[in-house]
Amino acid sequence: MASNVLSDARRIVVKVGSSLVTNEGRGLDEAAVGEWARQLAQLMHGDDAPRREVIMVSSGAVAEGMKRLGWAQRPSEVHELQAAAAVGQMGLAQMYETKLREQGLGSAQVLLTHADLADRERYLNARATLLALLRLGVVPVINENDTVVTDEIKFGDNDTLGALVANLVEADALVILTDQKGLYTADPRRDPSAQFVHEARAGDVTLEAMAGGAGSSIGRGGMITKILAAKRAAGSGTSTVIAWGREPDVLIRLARGEAIGTLLVAQTPKKQARKQWMADHLQLQGAVTVDAGAVNKLLRDGKSLLPVGMVAVQGDFARGDVIAIRDAKGLEVARGLANYASAEARRLCGKHSYELEPLLGYVAEHEMVHRDNLVLMTSA
Repeated sequence: MASNVLSDARRIVVKVGSSLVTNEGRGLDEAAVGEWARQLAQLMHGDDAPRREVIMVSSGAVAEGMKRLGWAQRPSEVHELQAAAAVGQMGLAQMYETKLREQGLGSAQVLLTHADLADRERYLNARATLLALLRLGVVPVINENDTVVTDEIKFGDNDTLGALVANLVEADALVILTDQKGLYTADPRRDPSAQFVHEARAGDVTLEAMAGGAGSSIGRGGMITKILAAKRAAGSGTSTVIAWGREPDVLIRLARGEAIGTLLVAQTPKKQARKQWMADHLQLQGAVTVDAGAVNKLLRDGKSLLPVGMVAVQGDFARGDVIAIRDAKGLEVARGLANYASAEARRLCGKHSYELEPLLGYVAEHEMVHRDNLVLMTSA
């Protein structure tokens, strides 16, 4: 049921807009950041079950930099925008670190660009780092690395970045906190007949027609970037809520299943979306042949593929490629994402987990293909 989307969510990405973080450009809003930190602590360590893992995607670096530099108008020169981002990022990170620490939470600053998520190796490295932070109970605070991007900086990109991060970590839900209550059928400031949209299907093309342009002079996003972000997140089975960031206890109430803001529901379940994507690969970069014991572990026990069960490697593939897993007769029993490139995989055939580091000099993962990244192609 759609009403259970947030109450059932274990891993949540929360994106907050610059107008909220910087109090409409007047400077970092200490009270607001502290309030979100309090809510995160309750979600992660409170009495309510289940306990959640949370990632923050925060705008506000450029706006805070403008405030610190005394600039009333957003500059048009890219190098000045990057300078503002560099100055503002210091205060932004410090604020989150302070407020999260007050709640007994650790924090980590992660700066990303879209290029980081387009390159396979960097994508996998970013994913591994974020998942490690979540396992450690640390709250990653993510912002676009505005100081190094070469294209024009657009605050609305952080809506897209939030969706990309949700896809990256396979989040159950994306919560976009903004200065609006949610989505209306038209701009309520101009159309008195505009109706509030409580729930809709993520990716519905009619939603894009409802959304307008940029939301404010502080942020360059607006409702359209949020609608498109929800559409992107839905591709991996992540549903999205767009809500007013100053709604009392908004995150806690959403996690309890309360209807706040606009819920945009992903039509494909998360695991089904990921596994269908792997199953639909028409061209595989390679394959590994496994012994009978590994086949049983995969088909009957739902286990990961360990190097000890591999007997041969075919093809030339990189870490992160989708590969086939075949039995001794050549039947494809499963496929999944390789944790090691083909050259390394050949060296790992038949090796136990404790032999990986002495052999390679490092350990990316103990599994060749983790069960979360594996789809069966036949039954036991």
